[in-house]
Amino acid sequence: MTGDPTSEPAAEATGPTRPRWLNRTVLGAGLTSALGDLSYETVTVVLPGFLAVLGIPAAALGAIEGFADAAKSVAKTFAGHIADRLGHRKTLVLTGYALTPIGQSLIALAAAWPLILAGRALAWIGKGLRGPLRDAIVIQSVTPATRGRAFGFHRALDTLGAVAGPLLGVWLLGWAGGLDGGLPGTLGDDPAGPFRLVLWLSLIPGMLAVIAFLVLVRDPGHAPNPELRLLRSLRGLPIHVRRYLGAVGLFGIGDYSHALLILAATTLLEPELGVVAAAQVAGLLYVLRNVVQVIASWPVGWLADRIGHRPVLIAGYALGAGTALLAALAFLTSGGLAMLAALFVLAGLYTAAQEALESTVAADAIPSEVLTTGLGALGTINGVAKFASSTGVGLIWTAVSPAVAFILAAALMTAGTLALARSR
Repeated sequence: MTGDPTSEPAAEATGPTRPRWLNRTVLGAGLTSALGDLSYETVTVVLPGFLAVLGIPAAALGAIEGFADAAKSVAKTFAGHIADRLGHRKTLVLTGYALTPIGQSLIALAAAWPLILAGRALAWIGKGLRGPLRDAIVIQSVTPATRGRAFGFHRALDTLGAVAGPLLGVWLLGWAGGLDGGLPGTLGDDPAGPFRLVLWLSLIPGMLAVIAFLVLVRDPGHAPNPELRLLRSLRGLPIHVRRYLGAVGLFGIGDYSHALLILAATTLLEPELGVVAAAQVAGLLYVLRNVVQVIASWPVGWLADRIGHRPVLIAGYALGAGTALLAALAFLTSGGLAMLAALFVLAGLYTAAQEALESTVAADAIPSEVLTTGLGALGTINGVAKFASSTGVGLIWTAVSPAVAFILAAALMTAGTLALARSR
């Protein structure tokens, strides 16, 4: 078997008497993801406010997030295919983790949307390179009967970083805003200065993520298959896998970036609090969403291991459609803080099911020799759909109204839920 120099047999997943779902690879991948999320979620929480002080409209934010998701998704398919052909994945994962802080440094330098778009896309390409390969490593390090718990634990650690990142970003934003020109060329009279300082500091955990994955994670590896061809592999996926991917894509067309929820909260709270305070409260609401996801991820995986991954994912999709409807209602009624808090709680619950189970449902059906390619295709479909969703919601928000944008998103998410329920 050809693999990474640090590879180890997949038997790490099992002991002499019972499955070991919490092993070094699962723990290491979770810690790496936590550091990665600490880095880029710090950026996510301050990005809407950064764009606001630069005078960049909501349509641009939607396009930036959507394009970044699309770039990430294309990278997922090609990374998965290359990994299946070569038989090892760790170098590509490390490259992906390194690209994220590089992209974020471009955002910190930006004065207009094109450089922000380039930085966000580069960072998200890094996420695309590492996502399906890391998931395949985790899948092959545990048994099928314990995948739900392993992925739930991994996503919980991943989201723990997403909790700490926005908290750190909100605190740093308040701290940097209180500095009176203490960092020449960074703050001074530039209203974007505090945001830039937070963006620069976010690079530190991103670099630590590279080190953690290098040291802790072992790739079980698999036999190389240089004869694999991308299009032939995708066409050869079983029909039930393709139907599942279609349902995921339909749901994803309505599944907008949650950066738009932060913008929604900022917009609704700004008349009362002002832009900086509104951005801070919106960031804390995003932290609430991530806390809910951390708490829910492992129980969701545990439940899925017992009653089936697909039924739990269907329930999560239905909750996602309800979340979009509540977002529309918040704009129609000028919803206050309590409604916004409920919105972010629901967003955390449905994201916990979505992120923990989409890959495990796919892995149950994809042939092992093209597992990483199939997971990459799942990521590509999700990303292209999110590009359409984030861009569409942002454009309709600007051209018509945010309420109409979220109602359309809810309709598409409902259609995807029904398609998943009808698929077998």
